[in-house]
Amino acid sequence: MRSLITPALEYEESYRSYIDELGDAERYPFTLDFEFDDFSALVTRLDNFSLGIDLPDDFVPNTTYWLVEDGEIIGVFSLRHHMTERLKRLGGHIGFGVRPSAQGRGVAKELLRQTLAQAGRLGLSEVLVVCLKENVASSRVIEANGGALESEYSVPEYDGLLLRYAIPIDKGTS
Repeated sequence: MRSLITPALEYEESYRSYIDELGDAERYPFTLDFEFDDFSALVTRLDNFSLGIDLPDDFVPNTTYWLVEDGEIIGVFSLRHHMTERLKRLGGHIGFGVRPSAQGRGVAKELLRQTLAQAGRLGLSEVLVVCLKENVASSRVIEANGGALESEYSVPEYDGLLLRYAIPIDKGTS
């Protein structure tokens, strides 16, 4: 059974093994790059960010979710509560990643579906999701969850093209 949770101390070992499994790969969402030597401080930081507390100047409130299966974190999503002009170009509302050993099992599709329900609970009627054009797997997950391609563009911060999708929030399922 899979369940969507907010970060909790009892998942420290699973979190650390998730990060180890990622190795040197780029980490998505951005919250996986946060320092975690003091795991309690990480959980507090993530909780504070969801409340809009102690945010760096260029951040907006965002909630991190972990998808857990059999006591292991298998996927991570970050849901930004609103957009800035910069986030509309570079980040979107949602960033996500799946543990390498859990890829190819529909984890990302399910996690995005559940995160969209959370977006509806926040009152969002639509979310923006941005991914690299070369990331075909992410594009498929986004499209499978109702994403419509809005634009394809480049920015100096990234090599390659970015795709920006809009996903309407179905208020009946949130």
